[in-house]
Amino acid sequence: MAPEPKLPGETPEVQDDPERYVGLDQQAAQEQALAQGWSTVRAVPPGAMLTMEYLLGRINFEVEDGVVARSWRG
Repeated sequence: MAPEPKLPGETPEVQDDPERYVGLDQQAAQEQALAQGWSTVRAVPPGAMLTMEYLLGRINFEVEDGVVARSWRG
């Protein structure tokens, strides 16, 4: 039997510190984030225009020269 879908308030946040990815190579950071339970990894260049919607389970990486310069939830 398939698990019941959860409402947004019933889904726990990923227990991980986004700051730990800063300074890592983009590929290594992505692999580690997925292994930690993030469902979506979004990598963007510095200064990219982004929408303000918050997506539970997503981690964002600002990547400069192949290295994570900044990281945040949502």
